[in-house]
Amino acid sequence: MDAVKIADGIYWVGAVDWNTRNFHGYATPRGTSYNAYLIVDEKVALIDCVKTPFVQQLISRIRSIIDPKKIDYIISNHSENDHSSGLPVLQQLTGAPILASRKGMEHLPLNYGKLDLRMVADGEELSLGRNTLKFIETPMLHWPDSMMTFVKEQGVLFSMDGFGQHFAASHRFDDEVDEATLFEEAAKYYANILLPFGGQYRAALEKLMGLDIRLIATAHGIIWRKHIAKIIETYGRWAEHSTRRKAVIIYDTMWGSTESMAIAIAEGIASTGAEVQICKASATDRSTIVREVLDSKALVFGSPTLNMGAFPTMADIAIYLKGLKPRNRYAGFFGSYGWVPGGVKAMKELLANSGLEFKWEDLDIRFNPMEEGRRRCYDYGVSIGRTIMSEQP
Repeated sequence: MDAVKIADGIYWVGAVDWNTRNFHGYATPRGTSYNAYLIVDEKVALIDCVKTPFVQQLISRIRSIIDPKKIDYIISNHSENDHSSGLPVLQQLTGAPILASRKGMEHLPLNYGKLDLRMVADGEELSLGRNTLKFIETPMLHWPDSMMTFVKEQGVLFSMDGFGQHFAASHRFDDEVDEATLFEEAAKYYANILLPFGGQYRAALEKLMGLDIRLIATAHGIIWRKHIAKIIETYGRWAEHSTRRKAVIIYDTMWGSTESMAIAIAEGIASTGAEVQICKASATDRSTIVREVLDSKALVFGSPTLNMGAFPTMADIAIYLKGLKPRNRYAGFFGSYGWVPGGVKAMKELLANSGLEFKWEDLDIRFNPMEEGRRRCYDYGVSIGRTIMSEQP
């Protein structure tokens, strides 16, 4: 397996994982990649690593350029297992020290035992000869240990999980793949992994503003060289929790009653000119639902009552969303019940302190919504649509 040159003396030596379809609860229908990079200079540095099953791919690509034993430094930008579990093998092979942030120094031994580790500080620089590495701490993007590494002379930013996508491809650069697909995967990645960390990303973007970035070499997916300004601008918008004139209805149903309500509410929203997307929880993976949440001003949750509580699929998405803290968005709740209501109340309890503002009165309908009930649902949707149309630019 050969390395791919991405800049002068800098090579992609990572691995493509075509077959993974789940990444800790995040559906990855397009697979992913684990990107690592080799800088060949007077001193040789390996930037990041790969998951253990892909270590031989990494070693093979390095060997297509140099003997791995010539590596002088291994840079660990992030200690999560998909980027670090191959480190013990690489260190044993190369004998090179692993450079990590202060928190990385704490995390790595807890996973892998004794390693030869050296700490680098925020803003610290390391000369390799023609190239100088600058280490930029980016805590909570998305772990406390996260950092980026910048090659000052060539403008290459090794951005770790920032700007990444779960996207397996035979090409390495953004101008070699479909742009719409690439940005959609970047949106899905941000929504499911980085959404809670908007404040931290704004701080990180401030640090990057003064840098002459000519290449963004991500840890997952495609390398940015053409659309750098666009992806940075897009991240700035996402980090501000900016939304559109859009509502997403997230629901599930037992006997079709809650589904009838969802459809009528959607028609009411659409009648105001607002965009609406319907996601049935049992038919749509949660990561796709959260992608729709990313640019939606209103989140409308519909749950039938089961055992006086929320329907299980709806409880699942509520718990997942609460962890992602979707701020600057409104929430509404509806549902059907038979004996006594309970699904709506349970959903509101699950989403308490999630960052959502509960905006509209709850809408509960007993059994099947007949004509009068569907009219109530339609009017409920109109109220939602008018609100987001009046407030969004």
